[in-house]
Order: sequence, then C-alpha cells, then structure tokens
Amino acid sequence: MTSDNPKTDPDAPFFQALLTPYRSLGPGGFRVLMLIIAGTCLVNGLMFLSMGAWPVFAFLGIDVLVVWLAFRWNYMAARAFEEVIVSRTQVLVRQVSAQGRERHYSFNPFWTRLHLAEEEDEGVVRITLSARGQSVVVGAFLNPADRTSFAGAFGKALATARAGGPPFGELSPTG
Repeated sequence: MTSDNPKTDPDAPFFQALLTPYRSLGPGGFRVLMLIIAGTCLVNGLMFLSMGAWPVFAFLGIDVLVVWLAFRWNYMAARAFEEVIVSRTQVLVRQVSAQGRERHYSFNPFWTRLHLAEEEDEGVVRITLSARGQSVVVGAFLNPADRTSFAGAFGKALATARAGGPPFGELSPTG
C-alpha cells in the first residue's frame, strides 16, 4: 500500500518537467505587430488605389489576412506540451498534441537509455528515450538551449532513479 504523502512514499515522483513550446511574441506584441502591418498595407493600398491600381489594394488586404492566419496557426501549435515524470520505479512521458491527442509512454528506469544527438554549434538537437524496443523523442519543439538544459536535468534524474531514488524522506525539487 502506498501513501499519498510523498515524504513517506518511496515510489513518489522526484522529478517532473512540463515542456512547452516557446513563443517569443505574446498577445500584446501580436496586436501591435498586426496593427503595424495593417496600417502599412492600408497606407500603401490607398496610395495605389488613388493611382488607379485598385487590385493592389485587394492583394495587400490578402497579405494582412495571410500573416494573421500564419500567426494563429503558430499559436494553436503552441498548445502542445510534454510531461516527463521520474520515480524510482518508472519513467512516464505524456505527450499532448495541439489538437489534444495524448500519447503515453512508460519505461523502467533501469532499462531506459537516454540518447542525445549533439551538434557543436547548437548543443543538444535531439533527445530520445529508448527501452526494450520502445522509443520516443522528447522535447523536439524546444530550442537548443532549453533542450540541453532539460537533457542534463533529466539525465541526473534517471541516474538517481537507477541508484534507488533520492534518500528516503528527501525529495529533490520538481520542475
């Protein structure tokens, strides 16, 4: 029987990471950018309209629509995330796509191998977990610096799990 209290449950997770795609432009910045693009296209479109080149005005409106749709699609893709949990007995990976589809992977930490593909200029470019014929790529949407940082923290957590977990009663910070 296991307890709900992580300090008394030796199989409680001691490492948890929620990986989300980074988006540098927030909602406020997106509004400002769209206002600048729309304003520029409007001014240029009115200039072409006054010269009698009215089709250019319509095409500039389509340009604004295409930029807006591209950003909306980008923000929808940012809803994807991955959750990685490590306990003494299990490594769990939960991947949720932007559409909400979930995939779950469960590994035994003693059989799990962490494969890192690195490039000299970028750092870690691919993180793969594999065990007994099952393989999963983790953090593919992260930038190289975040991927390198996660790989180091996850590697330490995996080594801790193989060593029997953190000392009883001491849980390492999750995050």
